[in-house]
Amino acid sequence: MGGPGKFHARDVNCSYMSWSDPRDGGSGRRGYHHGNLREALLDAALELIAAKGPAGFTVAEAARLAGVSPAAPYRHFRDADALLAEVALRGFDRLAEALQKAWNGGAPNPLSAFEDMGRAYLAFARNEPAYYAAMFDSRIATEAHPGLQASSDRAFNVLRDAAEVLAATFPKERRPPALMIALHIWAMTHGIASLFVRPDPSRRKLPMSAEDLLEAGVLLYLQSLNSPGPVQR
Repeated sequence: MGGPGKFHARDVNCSYMSWSDPRDGGSGRRGYHHGNLREALLDAALELIAAKGPAGFTVAEAARLAGVSPAAPYRHFRDADALLAEVALRGFDRLAEALQKAWNGGAPNPLSAFEDMGRAYLAFARNEPAYYAAMFDSRIATEAHPGLQASSDRAFNVLRDAAEVLAATFPKERRPPALMIALHIWAMTHGIASLFVRPDPSRRKLPMSAEDLLEAGVLLYLQSLNSPGPVQR
């Protein structure tokens, strides 16, 4: 689910803006025509991250892909880290929305809703690999980008708030700390997403779906905490 400092799952689709020219067969990009240079650069950065990873592009490449001069990006981003941080920030915002939607106020019951959040996280990792890489593989110091830290915390807090509701379903005398539940479940979900979901050659193969693996892991974990038991769906 990245961490109290980093993380701290909606059918969100990143929209790349492409502009074709008849002379390039419709496959290339020409300059941005909508007047929003910032958005053009963010879309270009997303495309470069998808192709090369978060450490594999420069501001000059983003400018070239957006069809502007190498100096133009510096009106909005002081360097590649600032551009990457903004992409990661938007990714965390989208992830927070995805988790909140999946949680759905804890309906139809907290355990089922919690499982839905896990599936939403896996879907985000699967469907938004460029955002996911910017969020978790960029090695950006979040303290240098307060907006990114705040966005990361908002996403984690969706999980933590849900864990508070889930923890309240345990008998009071053996109720586990909600933060502990949130961190353990997030670590499990993020591990499964990184190992078995991300679309790269190193992805491990599974004899089951990643969603089934996560659901089994969550149930076993909660039962080990003396959970009231699985909820009938």
